[in-house]
Amino acid sequence: MPRAKHAPIRLPLLVLALVALALQLSGWLDRLDHRLGDLQLRWHAAGREPPADIVVVAIDQKSLEDLNDIAGTWPWPRAIHGELLDGLARWRPKAVVFDILFNEADAFRPDSDAVLREIAASMDNLYFASMRLSAGRTAPLAALPPSFGAEAGPDADPEAGATLLMPLVLEPKNWQGGLINFEADSDGIGRHARLFQPVAGWRLPGLAAAVARGSGTPLPELERVRMNWYGRPPRTISYADLLHDLGTDAPVLAPTLRDNIILVGATASGLHDMRPTPLAGLTPGVYVLTTAIANLRGGDWLRDLPVRWPLLLALLAGLGMAFHRRVSPVRCGLTLTAASLAALAASQLALDQHLYAPVGAALSLAWLGFGLLTVESQWLERREREATVGLFGRFLDPRVVDSLVRSGELDRERKPETREISVLFSDIRGFTTLSENRSPEAVVDLLNRYFSRQVEVIFRHGGTLDKFIGDAIMAFWNAPTEAPGHARQAVAAALEMTQVLDGFRRELQALDPGLGEFDIGIGIHSGPAVVGFLGSEARMEYTAIGDTVNLASRIEGSTKGVARVLVSAATKLACEAAGGRFVFVHRGQFRVKGRERPVDLYEPQREPAAY
Repeated sequence: MPRAKHAPIRLPLLVLALVALALQLSGWLDRLDHRLGDLQLRWHAAGREPPADIVVVAIDQKSLEDLNDIAGTWPWPRAIHGELLDGLARWRPKAVVFDILFNEADAFRPDSDAVLREIAASMDNLYFASMRLSAGRTAPLAALPPSFGAEAGPDADPEAGATLLMPLVLEPKNWQGGLINFEADSDGIGRHARLFQPVAGWRLPGLAAAVARGSGTPLPELERVRMNWYGRPPRTISYADLLHDLGTDAPVLAPTLRDNIILVGATASGLHDMRPTPLAGLTPGVYVLTTAIANLRGGDWLRDLPVRWPLLLALLAGLGMAFHRRVSPVRCGLTLTAASLAALAASQLALDQHLYAPVGAALSLAWLGFGLLTVESQWLERREREATVGLFGRFLDPRVVDSLVRSGELDRERKPETREISVLFSDIRGFTTLSENRSPEAVVDLLNRYFSRQVEVIFRHGGTLDKFIGDAIMAFWNAPTEAPGHARQAVAAALEMTQVLDGFRRELQALDPGLGEFDIGIGIHSGPAVVGFLGSEARMEYTAIGDTVNLASRIEGSTKGVARVLVSAATKLACEAAGGRFVFVHRGQFRVKGRERPVDLYEPQREPAAY
């Protein structure tokens, strides 16, 4: 039965859907998007420069060592920060932001706290960090000073509270600022900046959002934004260097900070303010804060573009159609590679437009689908090859069939076609008499032994066995594969069949003298015939039909009393054109059924030199 024109793809796609659902529920699809997206963000960040007017005053290892004699070990007396602010006030920075918590009073140095409090109270461009904790004693949000910037929504609970670390060392008027809680995704990496945290209808500002809004930037109506990273840190000055510079009569660093946003934060690894980001496993927290402020001020944070499922469906639609139409897996793989590269390029270019279009999960699932479809295709191809070998093994030498199927020369989908072939009919003479004197079992055994030897000869000469018709054999050459010298091969097979018969008769005669009396007649004709699978859906056979077949059968019927083998003039000419080493003896003209004119028949014999 011919194979289906289209390959089934439902099972691989069903398996893929189940795998995709499991990966989605487990969070692995997000991880795949994150991994590839982080790599793309690093490439994109390499071409981005941080704003020049955002400067980090770093509490680095150098500062810890240089100030050890006057400030001692960390944490320093807060008067040190007051001294820094007092020196900076002269140069009028746009804002000074402390990424440091001042939530607990210094019980051993209260005067130092007072110095910072007094200096901070005289300035209105300061921002201080606060933090929300997951557990602890809560404070009523309604009691927060207006300077903090907490906003009560229309549905805000007036009794709501939260556990907050606020800058209690300072006057409430200096609580301007916001939360510095690290915003980490499910894999622990920080990719977003939170503008505010919702609490029972209240909105608690993030420090980056408060600084951006204080600089005159309108904020988006979003809880958080995806950060658009920079290839190198912002301008960074060592805390100790700036403090010493401010204490000189002719400062060099301080004048460069006019109208800048200054962030004071820790970069020394020993102060444990390192955060995992797409840029690195350990990024100073103050650099995360500067990135968020810069993105909000510039309006160039990344907007999420949900392309996972549309991209996956588009890729799977193409793959499904290709495999359904039996396109080569190699071509499918090359096409999917090109589509994957195009998706990656488009995703990378989208970053220039401030769009984040993650493609890692979609491409991973598409390649998984390709693998499943390829396995299904290979299994189907193997099954069909085995079926084809089994089918054509009835007509051709199985070793030849296997080779032809592997090379793709045999195709069960090939429609019947008209071809030039040479048809051979062989019939046993005296078979009826032979059958009358023997049991059916003995007759069948005799036929099977005879057919096995004769079919082996046909296969050896490249013939195709069409069918057994009682005690007759029908075979043809030049189908299903091309055989340029098909007439010569058919004649050579016929002559060898007579030799094999003689040997078979001698064996039988030694067992039973009556078995050595039967003979055969063979007729061959070359001409056009329709060759292919014919029949119904329930039963199909590979056969040849047409006048050429009929004439070959009639020629076989004319051999009795004339010669064992007779061929038509067409076969004689085709054999001579192919260089067959035969002598053709003209046996006269014969009238055959279905022909108005008599046909010339010839007995082929091997040339003497061929013996």
